[in-house]
Amino acid sequence: MAETGNRDRVSQQVLLANLWLALLSLAVKIWIGWETRSLMLLAESLHTVIDAFSTVLSLIAVLLPYRHNGREVWSHGRLESSLALFLVSLLGFGGLGLASLALTQLTASPSLAHLPRLTVTSAMIQVLALVCMAQVALAIVQNRQAQRFSSLALGTNAQHFLKDAWLLVILLVALLGLWQGYSWLDPLVTIAMVITAGLSCWRVLDIQLPMMLRQIAIAPEAISQIVRQVQGVTHCYQIRSRGVVGRQVWIDLRIVLHPEFHSASNWVKQQIEANLRDRYGPVQVSVEIDSIDSEPIYSQDQPKRNPDREFDGR
Repeated sequence: MAETGNRDRVSQQVLLANLWLALLSLAVKIWIGWETRSLMLLAESLHTVIDAFSTVLSLIAVLLPYRHNGREVWSHGRLESSLALFLVSLLGFGGLGLASLALTQLTASPSLAHLPRLTVTSAMIQVLALVCMAQVALAIVQNRQAQRFSSLALGTNAQHFLKDAWLLVILLVALLGLWQGYSWLDPLVTIAMVITAGLSCWRVLDIQLPMMLRQIAIAPEAISQIVRQVQGVTHCYQIRSRGVVGRQVWIDLRIVLHPEFHSASNWVKQQIEANLRDRYGPVQVSVEIDSIDSEPIYSQDQPKRNPDREFDGR
């Protein structure tokens, strides 16, 4: 229990630090972009919005009250779906607006020689460089914590922050070009940033989307057949699964255990998860044990939960 509490506490602290850094980075990029009238800075801020969105989803996953073994279970309801719709709308309007302004600048001056010169100072470049270094450092710390606690939420969020840091490095190089008077870099980099923002948004939603739609990942009959092969299991029912096979699957099920195996219930659960993992790859299994003539039995590290509420995300 102490280890679980420490894992949750560290995960929350790291994710909150990431969220605050993402908001600070967003404010800095929008301010510098507004001061310099640079479209590419505003376009790159779309990536920061995606990072903040990913961090919020990870926080929801970690803070979700219905978890087992101290590891997060991603369950998406109205709140998460609304956030996803808001993100897509924001990226759609903002990205298309910035891309259209960049194309207007390029078509208005085909020779790229008469584009307005942007005012970029060394102080602005230094501030963005500090933000970039802070993002890289925090992403490295988050990645180490993800490996330490086997946290999918921390690992996914760390990857997004590292990608944004690399894009910020490219942006710094482009700003140095603007500083030297190459104004044509601004609309070209803007279009590239908008395209990569759309791809990054799709990657975030592609990881979350199967859970948001609550698709069945594995046929219950197939899971039941594997579970009933474990010694001591007489029946398997109320099987639920979601996720993507080969990436991560969450399985919730109930079994009836032979009375002679009640003392070995933990071993039975370990065998069930091992067999399912051998067949389907990364899985996270929640097993509730019923006896033949009694109420459901819960082990000390398996608190009572409402599976309907967990899977519906309410």
